[in-house]
Amino acid sequence: MTGAMLAQVLLSQHPSLRLAIVEQVAEPGTDQSTKAPANSFDSRSIALAAGSVELLQQWGLWSEIAANACAIQQIQVSDRGHFGKTYLNAAEFNRQSLGQVLEIEWLGALLYPKLEKFSAQGRLHWFRPDRIHNLQTSPEQQILQLQSGVEITAKLLIICEGGDSPTRQLAGMELTQQPYSQAALISNVGLAETHQHIAFERFTADGPIALLPLTKQRYSLVWTLPPQQAQQILQLPDEQFLQQLQQAFGYRAGVFQKVGQRQLYPLTLKYSAEPSRHRVLLCGNSLHNLHPIAGQGFNLALRDIAAITGLIATQLTSDKPADVGCYAVTRAYQQLRQPDISQVIQFTDTLVRLFSNNSRLIALGRSLGLTALMNCPELKTKFAKQSMGLSPILRQQQQLESLLLSGNPAASKSVTTNPITTNLSAKQKAAP
Repeated sequence: MTGAMLAQVLLSQHPSLRLAIVEQVAEPGTDQSTKAPANSFDSRSIALAAGSVELLQQWGLWSEIAANACAIQQIQVSDRGHFGKTYLNAAEFNRQSLGQVLEIEWLGALLYPKLEKFSAQGRLHWFRPDRIHNLQTSPEQQILQLQSGVEITAKLLIICEGGDSPTRQLAGMELTQQPYSQAALISNVGLAETHQHIAFERFTADGPIALLPLTKQRYSLVWTLPPQQAQQILQLPDEQFLQQLQQAFGYRAGVFQKVGQRQLYPLTLKYSAEPSRHRVLLCGNSLHNLHPIAGQGFNLALRDIAAITGLIATQLTSDKPADVGCYAVTRAYQQLRQPDISQVIQFTDTLVRLFSNNSRLIALGRSLGLTALMNCPELKTKFAKQSMGLSPILRQQQQLESLLLSGNPAASKSVTTNPITTNLSAKQKAAP
């Protein structure tokens, strides 16, 4: 998903670029070039933060995505069995929504036909089904030897293979792994009444339960559980599954009436301390594979894409001969992405550990923290900017602009034509 999005943005912005996509998965009996791989564009959903939506608008994609997305107008965060809770409302920050929720399969249906048009123009070459068998590095290029026997030379290799990326291993880029002893049970659930565009993050003794509003009055469910318990609940008949979910979550979201196909994913934090090496960049889950708590994963990947496209713009708009994989690009990518990634990993990992702990003292601290967030407008505004992706995108845009201005002042227009909107201010409210 990240690789397809990156290819679309790069080819749309830079007519001089030529790209190759090496795709491991093919769908039997279909047109291999236009069919999105099912294991990348399946029935899961993603929460797009407000900043991510603005990036998609800048890239000319949001107008086609919007019809299948559902707005989040309020987020309710609560800790079951404890008094702490907080609410975020879009109206508090003078916004129409805090973000959007989209079923991933719609992205595949949008992106792959667009990429096929670039193939017809000769600017994009597919190698599918295929995989990278070996890498050879020279000062001027990366040489990719494919399993099929094809050899590709490239100025820059961008690895977007997911958390278990084999090409990352070939490139010698180390991976840190931290199992959570949890599994995420994913499904869509139908409601008896309207969801009113409210998203929930409900912390329970077994793990967080997230409900994200979808079109057609459904919720996308992400239910975090101990692996053995998750496996047992996964296999329950629909009626018993809904009973278990209702008991675990409560009735804040209403009555659950239907449940769709269920899937189970073991949860492990995976990240590389090296976003880049010589003529190689990691992007998306190949660089950072997070716990789904707070829904930060794909939003982080979109900021990876924004950094890559901005840095490539510095080369293609420079007065000097373009080299999209030069040291200046790979070094700057590491400088741009490491602080953002480290902050999000620390944030999500801390949430998992704080809210997966039965200590009464820690539970009291959680409740006090949520209450403070609820009642302090300044703290809430800062938290909202970070959660909506506005602050990290703005910081990255400013850094990119600084890089562009230092290299070629005329190039700054290619990155900063549509700055992210961050003029938020939480309204002071009287206590109820």
